[in-house]
Amino acid sequence: MFYHLLKHVFLGPLLRLLFRPRIEGLENIPAEGAAIVAGNHLSFSDHFLMPAILARRITFLAKAEYFTGPGLKGRLTAAFFRSAGQIPVDRSGKDAGRAALREGLGVLSKGELLGIYPEGTRSHDGRLYKGKVGVAAMALGAGVPVIPCAMVGTFEIQPPGQKIPKIRRVTIRFGEPLDFSRYAGLEGERAVLRAVTDEIMYAILGLSGQEYVDRYAAEVKAEEEQARKKARRTTR
Repeated sequence: MFYHLLKHVFLGPLLRLLFRPRIEGLENIPAEGAAIVAGNHLSFSDHFLMPAILARRITFLAKAEYFTGPGLKGRLTAAFFRSAGQIPVDRSGKDAGRAALREGLGVLSKGELLGIYPEGTRSHDGRLYKGKVGVAAMALGAGVPVIPCAMVGTFEIQPPGQKIPKIRRVTIRFGEPLDFSRYAGLEGERAVLRAVTDEIMYAILGLSGQEYVDRYAAEVKAEEEQARKKARRTTR
């Protein structure tokens, strides 16, 4: 109930009014049945803008930190994400991947739309990074199509660290569904998962026009943070 009120009465109309999103390829979203929508991730705003323009409900696997914040703000944030139908996933530890896979397959088994950011984290510099193979494992395990999606302009309205987004028009593009039925039964093959993931990322790249980096975003972020710490120490 809260999800529909949020989307159709409160937040959804406001977002469509403020950001006037240009929508391209919406016909590629199936009217029914399970599918994965795999997109780039440039901004916190992505969580809300894409669901606001889809006729169908979409469930995202959200990082567990959104559900475990301290104090009143943390409780309100957790309640918001739960009410919006988002599923917390712990991204730390060796079982993180299996937990995400289990939750994602559960959504798909109900014939619903599942939203995934294959990069695993927001891009900190606007570039598109190497995708993690979880999206391929879910697509092959559930036997569902993958619809690539590109958010264009959301990095400019709300880059990492900016709490209040700028009011500018954004574009949301959906590509044609990718069919991986030719790999049925091969979800346990690492090389197959890598090939499927790379095909998904290439489709997102074609829609977004971003610069591509063939490395994981989390690794690059960690290296840059270490470099900044080292630079601060040497200037003291």
